[in-house]
Amino acid sequence: MADFNANQGILLMNLGSPDSTSVRDLRKYLHQFLMDKRVMDYPYLVRKILVDGLIVPFRAPKSAAAYQTIWWQEGSPLVVLTRQLREALARLIPQPMAIAMRYGHPSTEGGFEALLAEAPSLEEVILFPLYPHYAMSSYETAVELAREVWKRKKYRFRIRTVAPFFDHPSYIHALSDSIRPFLDQDFDQLLFSYHGLPERHLRKTDPTQAHCLASPDCCQSPSPAHARCYRHQVITTTRLVTEKLGIPKEKTGLSFQSRLGRDPWLEPSTVRRLAELPAEGVKRLLVVSPAFVSDCLETLEEIAEEGKHTFMAAGGNSFQLIPCMNTHPSWIRAIPEILRTQVGEAEIPAH
Repeated sequence: MADFNANQGILLMNLGSPDSTSVRDLRKYLHQFLMDKRVMDYPYLVRKILVDGLIVPFRAPKSAAAYQTIWWQEGSPLVVLTRQLREALARLIPQPMAIAMRYGHPSTEGGFEALLAEAPSLEEVILFPLYPHYAMSSYETAVELAREVWKRKKYRFRIRTVAPFFDHPSYIHALSDSIRPFLDQDFDQLLFSYHGLPERHLRKTDPTQAHCLASPDCCQSPSPAHARCYRHQVITTTRLVTEKLGIPKEKTGLSFQSRLGRDPWLEPSTVRRLAELPAEGVKRLLVVSPAFVSDCLETLEEIAEEGKHTFMAAGGNSFQLIPCMNTHPSWIRAIPEILRTQVGEAEIPAH
């Protein structure tokens, strides 16, 4: 990132959350989320029938109950933690800074407007998607929405985007620092559980259209596809963190959580591995979810509650979820370094 510019702002972009734990708000949130063509990448009419006719009516009450188990007095953990992240960064970064959620509030437009309210002469906004790894259903959809809002509102400022930082030394250092204190206890395995993706998403984002999932060792074979390959990037993150922490490879595992639908998804499945591990001699388990930088439903409920129950019911003895980096001091220090090195070329308004 260039030296301080008083007319430059930063927009921290995260996934989002329903406004409350009510079924009504969950219906609204799930509709917005699942109707995103980069999440459920089916033709519009098929997506509409599936989302509004089948998924949301049945899933909204269950999701509302799940959110109720993790909701904080201040609101959604993910939104609260993202606000706390911004507040902590404000002590290190002089530029105006706002947050935006891809789904729910505060919206992307609201984030842009908050920056303009603080700096009316804003000349440039740095988009910082808080996703270490590239995926069309997370990083890509957040960036594309920001660009759509920017064009539609005819904002006069330029925008630039922080690239995925899955292998950035400062990110690897911060993630390792957040894990290290938990390694003092006896454990049989550290499981890296990443958010899952349908296999077709990897093929769609493969610029070569011939590399991803074409061979068993595709993620280890050099290719331009790796710049957008979620699987390659999470494998790289896992390897770098494991090496930095000095954990023997046989004491680590990698899996993918949050499956939806019956199409082939990345393997192995976290829920299946949690049920299998005790029979393989893994009785004391640590789990970390590096795809998320802020704790959310997928970590606090899906892993810490449901995942723990699955593992313990299968014969496990101890289960520990390692929190996301959230506002860990090493993560706060890493973000300015990522901003300095991962920002792409500016997009110039065509208005």
